[in-house]
Amino acid sequence: MSIDYVALGQRIKAARARCGLTQEKLAERARLTTSHISKIETADTKPSLSTIVEIANAMAVSVDSLLCDSVIQPVVYLHQDFAEILEDATHEELKIMADTLRALKKSLRLNRRKDTE
Repeated sequence: MSIDYVALGQRIKAARARCGLTQEKLAERARLTTSHISKIETADTKPSLSTIVEIANAMAVSVDSLLCDSVIQPVVYLHQDFAEILEDATHEELKIMADTLRALKKSLRLNRRKDTE
């Protein structure tokens, strides 16, 4: 499996926002330029492993949490993602999301069966 640089950039951006950091502050902490952080977040550049480690360390997050879309991992990270998404949802929003997820799951499984036939 290859690295999903779009997902990596989105995860870095989300982690940066959760930490309350600007691109400038993250760049300073990771000893990178603001432009480089911006290009990583928009997947305009492919960061090296050492750069990913620097960024993770600068935000005190794990590298695997940033790369979780690109590595086979325990489901626990996905549970954390769902928990973050749902933590501020209203009761009505939760009901709509549950219905949507059920429909999506059903559709995915139907399409998967069609692909194997």
